[in-house]
Amino acid sequence: MKQSKPGKGGFSDRKVDRAFYWMAVPAALIFTLFLYVPFIQGVAYSFTNSQGYGKFAWIGFKNYWALFRDGRVGHAYIFTFLIAVVITVLVNFIALFISVALNGKIAFKKGFRAIYFIPYTLSVLVIGYVFKYIFMTPLPALGQALHIGWLSQSLLTSERYAWIPIVFLSVWQAVAYSTLIYLAGLQTIDTEVYEAAAIDGANAWQSFWKITFPLIGAFFTINLVLTLKNAFNTFDQVVALTAGGPDSKTETVTYLIYKGGLTGGEYAYQTANAVMFFIVLAVIAFIQLGISRRGEKV
Repeated sequence: MKQSKPGKGGFSDRKVDRAFYWMAVPAALIFTLFLYVPFIQGVAYSFTNSQGYGKFAWIGFKNYWALFRDGRVGHAYIFTFLIAVVITVLVNFIALFISVALNGKIAFKKGFRAIYFIPYTLSVLVIGYVFKYIFMTPLPALGQALHIGWLSQSLLTSERYAWIPIVFLSVWQAVAYSTLIYLAGLQTIDTEVYEAAAIDGANAWQSFWKITFPLIGAFFTINLVLTLKNAFNTFDQVVALTAGGPDSKTETVTYLIYKGGLTGGEYAYQTANAVMFFIVLAVIAFIQLGISRRGEKV
C-alpha cells in the first residue's frame, strides 16, 4: 500500500474512499433539512407577527423587547432556573452515591443496576400520570393520617409546593442514566490505587475525595452538562402533573413556549422566546464547560 507523503498541512495527498461520502453526505443533508432549516425559519418568524398561519408582517425586534417586559415570561425563566439547579444537584448527588455503592462489593450488583435503570426506559408522560394520582389521593390521605398540615392536601394544587412533584419525578427518572455514566468512570480507576491508599491509612471519605472524585472528573463534567440541559428542558413532567398550574406558578420556559405558541395564538412571540432561550442555554453551557474543565486541570 502506497503511503501518502505529508505536506505542509499534514497528509495532503491522502485519498478518501468514495464510500465515506456516500455514507456521510446523506446523513448531513438529512440533519440539515430537519434541524438547521427549521431553526433558521424559526429565527425568521421571530421577527414577524405571525400566528402560525395566514399572512404576517415583519415587525423587527418588537417580540424580543416585549419578552423583557412580560412578567409571565420572567417568572417562567426564574422557575426553570431554580428547578434546574435543584434537579442537577440532586441527580448528581444521588447518582454518585448509588454508583459508588454499586461499584463496591455488594450482593446482587447486576440486578441492582437493572432495577435503577428501569425508570429511564419508561415514558415520562405515562409515569407522570401515575405520580399525579399518587400526589392527588394516597399522599394527602397519608398526610391527614399523620396530621402533617402541608401534606394533607395535594401538593399539585399548592402554589408553594407544586414544584416538589415536578422535581421528584425529574430526579427519579434522570438518576438512572447518570448512575451508568458514573459507573463507567469508576471502572477506569485501577484498584491498586485504593489498595495503596488503604496502606497509607486513608479512610473511605478520604479515598473518595482524594482519589475517586478527581479521577472521574471528566465523567462528572459530562453528567453535569447533560443533567442541567435536560433539567432546563423540563416539559413532560409539567404536562403530566400540573399543566403549568396552579395560577401559572409551575410554567417552565419550554411549557410556556408550547402553550402560548401552539394553543395561545402567540406563535411568533413564543418563537422569539425560544430563540432567546436557546441563546441563554448556549451561554450557560459554555460557562459551565469552562468552569468544569478548569476544575479538572486543578
